[in-house]
Amino acid sequence: MSEQVSRDLVSRRSLLRLGGGLAATTALLGTGAVFAGPASAAIPVSKRFDLTKPSYDEFRGKILHEAHHVMQGFAFDNQNVRIFIVNARDGGTGDDLCVTQVNFSGEIQGSMHLGNAGHGVSIGVEPVGTDSYIWMECDSDDPTSAGRGTALARFKFVNGGTPSVKKFLTGSDTITCATDPITKRIAVRRKEGGKMFISVYPLASAAAGDFSAPLAHFPQPALAAEPVTFQGYTIHGQYLYTLDGNGHADPADIDSYVTCIDMNTGKVKSRALTKAGESLVFREPEGLGIYRSLAGETRLYMGFGSRSSMTNVNRYANLFYKNVLID
Repeated sequence: MSEQVSRDLVSRRSLLRLGGGLAATTALLGTGAVFAGPASAAIPVSKRFDLTKPSYDEFRGKILHEAHHVMQGFAFDNQNVRIFIVNARDGGTGDDLCVTQVNFSGEIQGSMHLGNAGHGVSIGVEPVGTDSYIWMECDSDDPTSAGRGTALARFKFVNGGTPSVKKFLTGSDTITCATDPITKRIAVRRKEGGKMFISVYPLASAAAGDFSAPLAHFPQPALAAEPVTFQGYTIHGQYLYTLDGNGHADPADIDSYVTCIDMNTGKVKSRALTKAGESLVFREPEGLGIYRSLAGETRLYMGFGSRSSMTNVNRYANLFYKNVLID
């Protein structure tokens, strides 16, 4: 299932929270939120990915630990050469999530579960020595597939273990995150005053619980003239990248777009249709991530869910990447 930007997924709990007036506003301000104004940023100038260049396969047709739900967000531990992908738990309530670690062939290396977490549109990873700490939403506002996180969780990935969670930005609305493993920053996406905002912080500051001085803070710009199905995001250097589109049985109906946004202005820099994996059965865009290869090549990865047939209950993970940077 995807996140519809045009639709307000609010449960009774979130309605109560939004209806809390001054108290709710004060709670959000206490976590470093700002409700109005243009982009505010101090991020060094960097190159950006050329979204018009071809995409390349990393892997196709891989089953995750939870086989019956489509992949959602994913992220890389660049230091320890690991990939983590999140999806819903088989037999769960819909907001119970599973994080699966895979290698670069897409083979499962381990998994962890976090109950009542949310949807998993985007996650982050923080390497600490040889350990990987997962950043993701938690404390879902609805115990169904419509649930969205109200706080960020940080926990060490331990195969088969129970997460020991530290929570940040509690009381948020529809919160997720993404990490840039190269510049070591974290982006937080959440609703503020009913509109989606992006805030960017040094990852070390966020891990210490300091969200007081964002490097960037701006409203997410409109991605198209019509409402789009938001499917994920990531950051690299000066730029935010987003993915939107829908799943289709007919490859001719592909509508998956990647957008590049300048975080120093809050404006769209470029936007392009991607046909990566266009032959996949019921190809659905799911997540973005950044990785720098051992050879030093920086890559923008795109995730797509798929099926072997329209009647097969299993869902498959697929990763593709772009690798051309321009000024």
